[in-house]
Amino acid sequence: MLPATAAALAVLAALLAWPVPALLARAGWPRRDPLVALVCWQAIGLAGGLSIIGALLVHGLAPWGHSLPEAAWAVVGGLPAEAPVRGDHWVMLTLAGVLATELVGVLLLSWVRTARTRRRHRELLELVVQPASLPMALPATPPDARLLEHPAPVAFCIPGARPLLVLSSGMVAELDDAQLAAVVAHERAHLREHHHLYLLPFVAWEAALPVLPAAGRAHAAVRTLVEMRADDVALGSLPGPAPRRTLAQAIVVAAGGAGGAGVPSGALAVTGSAVGARVVRLLEPPSPLPAWARVLALLSAGLLLLVPTALLLLPAL
Repeated sequence: MLPATAAALAVLAALLAWPVPALLARAGWPRRDPLVALVCWQAIGLAGGLSIIGALLVHGLAPWGHSLPEAAWAVVGGLPAEAPVRGDHWVMLTLAGVLATELVGVLLLSWVRTARTRRRHRELLELVVQPASLPMALPATPPDARLLEHPAPVAFCIPGARPLLVLSSGMVAELDDAQLAAVVAHERAHLREHHHLYLLPFVAWEAALPVLPAAGRAHAAVRTLVEMRADDVALGSLPGPAPRRTLAQAIVVAAGGAGGAGVPSGALAVTGSAVGARVVRLLEPPSPLPAWARVLALLSAGLLLLVPTALLLLPAL
């Protein structure tokens, strides 16, 4: 029979693997505060991984001690088990090792592959792009902006140690100064807040557990929230009487002209995800999330991380 601690971790892992992500993906409040929702998604992913691996470890190491640190120290020190070691203990330890290796390995592999892909795209783009001199409603052209000769309206950024913001000549031709400034502000928000790091764990989660519906649901939700967050940050730096309408018009032009075509993999584009929902949100902005709701959501995210950590460190029940 599973120890109570392992059972509690298993229940928590099951909740975080399906019903909790499903509820959050269907909830309406994340669009009111994408940044808080992104924090909650990160907490769900990390707590879920801790819970499932922790449940396997706690059960597998139960014969060696009354807490995970005690049992792990006993195993490392070569101390004998305090109780009989059965076959199910070895099975659980093997599964924990395999799952931990897969999750961490896929995360590292995703990081390496994405970084390599971005570096290759950056090297190729630098051969064909030129420094952009744009007639925008900005104090100065961003130093990392580049102009790509392409008839379709395309805008994207490639994050990394040497970030690159690329605008096509078609985009420059179709947008007015204010709309072009809105596009640049959106892309620079992706770079400034390192949104690619928010996405990476969920890319790895979906790759490691493709049969888990929550993995794909979480990845799609985080992609949308990242774009909404970039929209919000861009609005804060846009001049003019109607920045929301200006940004919405720019998104519609980009989506209608290219629909994301021509954007390299690993890049973040202004038409990245949920274009329709983002345009509606810009033109009919939802009321901001109340302060008490923000605090409650952040406390819930912190509690999600605290519960499995406490169960793993405290003596087994």
